[in-house]
Amino acid sequence: MLDSATQQQLKTYLANLREPVELVASLGDGPKSDQTRELLAEIAELHEMVSARFDGEDARKPSFSITRASDHTRSVRFAGLPMGHEFTSLVLALLWAGGHPPKVDVELIEQARELTGDHTFEMYFSLSCHNCPDVVQALTLLAMENPDFSATLIEGGTFQEEVDSRDVMAVPATFLNDAPFYNGKLTLAEVLAKLDSGADEKAAAKLDALDPFEVLVIGGGPSGVAASVYTARKGFRTGIAAQRFGGQLNDTLGIENLPGTLYTEGPKLADELRRQVSDNTIELLDMTDARRLLPATGAGGMHRVEMTNGATLESRALVLATGARWRSLGVPGEEEYRNKGVAYCPHCDGPLFKGKDIAVVGGGNSGVEAAIDLANIVRHVTLIEYDDQLRADEVLQRKLRSFANVTVLTSAKTTAIEGDGNRMSGLAYEDRETGDTHRLDVAGAFIQIGLVPNTDWLKNSPLALSQFGEIEIDGNGATNLPGVFASGDCTTTPYKQIVVAMGEGSKAALSAFDYLIRTEPADEIAQAA
Repeated sequence: MLDSATQQQLKTYLANLREPVELVASLGDGPKSDQTRELLAEIAELHEMVSARFDGEDARKPSFSITRASDHTRSVRFAGLPMGHEFTSLVLALLWAGGHPPKVDVELIEQARELTGDHTFEMYFSLSCHNCPDVVQALTLLAMENPDFSATLIEGGTFQEEVDSRDVMAVPATFLNDAPFYNGKLTLAEVLAKLDSGADEKAAAKLDALDPFEVLVIGGGPSGVAASVYTARKGFRTGIAAQRFGGQLNDTLGIENLPGTLYTEGPKLADELRRQVSDNTIELLDMTDARRLLPATGAGGMHRVEMTNGATLESRALVLATGARWRSLGVPGEEEYRNKGVAYCPHCDGPLFKGKDIAVVGGGNSGVEAAIDLANIVRHVTLIEYDDQLRADEVLQRKLRSFANVTVLTSAKTTAIEGDGNRMSGLAYEDRETGDTHRLDVAGAFIQIGLVPNTDWLKNSPLALSQFGEIEIDGNGATNLPGVFASGDCTTTPYKQIVVAMGEGSKAALSAFDYLIRTEPADEIAQAA
């Protein structure tokens, strides 16, 4: 089941076990049960503290529990094989069950242990979903640290009937006590924030207690991190306030155009950026969402940023790098059927549409790449483009045309998403040349029509925005407000690319440095007077 290199790597990890771990499998007939038996037997052979039994009686077959032998309340269950992106989750579950301490903020662990009440989690993942491991690992850790929590982590492809009966049409999909809890990526901190009614107040109090920064970066994507690294290395006290550290990287799979890096993946790059932030002693304020900008009234004064949890952060200079998000179609039915057929991540949700007919809306690089990926999974893909021709690179268009199960519709305006109230069943579009309306019978629609800047919170501020909501900047990354700079996908800079965002963040940081060394702090001027 595991090749020799993987076995050796796993054996090295298992050397960190501090106490015995039990694997108990519930198996049926068929190849997946056979593979589960083989996998668990191989793992048990790698370390004397790991034992495997195959007499489990759980209703889901194949499935297996990973349990701390000295305390059976510390346990997690995998239903299906946790391979692909989830193999790391399997390794961590083994280590945590065996007493190896998790590399997680101690405050989060304590918060998890203090929660009370029965919490039975069931979570569905796909092996190609790069957002799922965060949820799998968060729920695993909760189950290992708090006996009031249980977690069953289900590979949707193995339990397709169950997925259909619960109307799971997007992963990660999490249920709590048989009720829907959340659809989408969640970190441990985000799960705890949803469960702990006092989390916002605690977070706000912690932020309010912070001393003012010299440079505060709003946004934790590639641009924001680049800016923070530059100002921190210049010796300025720097903080990052991020709604979701990593930004769009968390939703990006293959990256092959970053100079000096032949290939990486978004979540991996986000992890590397997080380590760089830590190494440069930058204060990371994750899961902090800005809601209002209060700029300084004079040169050298303190800018203030109000957060949605009620806290206020202060800084002499700001770098706004809030990035962008997927653009919505804005047609009837889109919100109603979001995660019920309407999807935005082909890598995560594509496997749930295996053998079905789907649509992709958008003929740029993202849309054509999505159609290519999905053509290998689903029965048929219809690509819908508003313009009279596709806008994707020619190499991608050639690849798309090589698939027999792909239809391309140009000059087509999507007008509605239709369904039965529970799930999507079709898509309506208008032929822009004839004015005729048509309906496609499709089980899903992947929306790939570009990005919209995350600047809604700035619309009532004195900061200048373009007609598209982008922050207007000059060639130095400066805005119309002294001491406020901006960079990346939220700005008027053309070409929304990772490498461009990183360069623009560095430039904005250098401009902030120049501003700070040329501008005396207002309070020091007042004291001198």
